Amino acid sequence: MRLISAVILLLLAVAFALAAVFTLHNLVNIVMYRSETISVVNALIGQGVLIIALMAMATLMCRSGLKRLK
Repeated sequence: MRLISAVILLLLAVAFALAAVFTLHNLVNIVMYRSETISVVNALIGQGVLIIALMAMATLMCRSGLKRLK
């Protein structure tokens, strides 16, 4: 059971990391191809917070999954 939960946690960590990478790609596209308006600034701030939260969750899930594998 510990092995299954460890694998699930590691898969979730990969999913969170991929979501952060895709969000970063979306953020770059928004900044590159849109004019500088307040909505772009709001998107920049919101997606920046989302990327930080996703990477923090991925780190926690990865550490927990690796700890359970040992």
